[in-house]
Amino acid sequence: MSEGFLLLEDGARFDGVPCGHAGAVTGEVVFNTAMTGYQESVTDPSYAGQIIVFTYPLVGNYGVSAEAMESDRIHARGVVMRDPKNGEDVATAEGGWLDWLTDCGVPGIGGVDTRAVVRHIRDRGAMRGGIFPTGTPESEARERVAAEPSMDGADLACTVTPPEPVRFEGAGPHVVGIDTGVKLNIVRQLRERGCRVTLLPCTSTAEEVLGEDPDVVFLANGPGDPAALGYVVETVRDLIGKRPLFGICLGHQLLCRAVGLETYKLPFGHRGANHPVKELATGRIDITSQNHGFAVRGPGGEPRIEVDEPVRWETDFGVAELSHLNLYDRTVEGLVLKDVSAATVQYHPEAGPGPHDARHLFDSFLELAHA
Repeated sequence: MSEGFLLLEDGARFDGVPCGHAGAVTGEVVFNTAMTGYQESVTDPSYAGQIIVFTYPLVGNYGVSAEAMESDRIHARGVVMRDPKNGEDVATAEGGWLDWLTDCGVPGIGGVDTRAVVRHIRDRGAMRGGIFPTGTPESEARERVAAEPSMDGADLACTVTPPEPVRFEGAGPHVVGIDTGVKLNIVRQLRERGCRVTLLPCTSTAEEVLGEDPDVVFLANGPGDPAALGYVVETVRDLIGKRPLFGICLGHQLLCRAVGLETYKLPFGHRGANHPVKELATGRIDITSQNHGFAVRGPGGEPRIEVDEPVRWETDFGVAELSHLNLYDRTVEGLVLKDVSAATVQYHPEAGPGPHDARHLFDSFLELAHA
């Protein structure tokens, strides 16, 4: 077996065996702690520009299928694994994982000490890196990694948004989404509740959104730095108070920036399906699915909320109240605007992949349409 390697921008190198598409790739190297859902993860548009290190050692053991797609293609640039498999010996499998990566042109590397990689990223933070095939001079690899743009200031939403509106029929409330990289499972959850769903390009103006006559406006998940999406933030500012709004993940961050709050880059982000989040109004704790690298600062600019209380921000649109809190690192996981109709969560209540604890939030969000 020929050796390739993963090289990080600080010079750390991890050797392995190339698999998937033959070739080199660079991006921000991040890790995902979910035990299943590898296909859902790589097809999540929020992973655009990133190389995923899977912490669970066995990846590919149940193949791939059309049903597991979260978008129309793979968005992750590459994958790093301990023990990759290519079997199709599962009833739901429609192809092998490694064959599929090859067909999609996505490089992977197996046989890597992923535990060591993750410990390194946890200590040093997510950083640029690359997967390189056998024979690549390390000097050349270093140059390619150094040329990779930083995730700070990156507008990747424009690379995953649809060029034209996408419409799904339904007899219920009309949900109009600003599509910065929506996952199909979010759309499925809305459609299962009878919603008519319209997804607009993220470059749409407030006038174009209102022209669709929405009952509620949805701000989608997606990749990149929310601070780089000033044009979306301005659109959201123009919509606040005119229609109810709810946001998920990047949408949460964009709504927060629209009301005047600050975001910042987490050291290594939240990516996985086992993150405990506390709903402060009820004390309920949900195990949630998450995929983000940025978070919202507290009322005093602090990165962590040290109390289990619904702290408040004074915003450009009245009071915002903390509604959800991450119990791992006490970061902001959701808020409610008290003077206008709007609410957000940082995590993924649709849970594709992940536990279904938080899917009840879609019902709460849709109640905004009748507020």
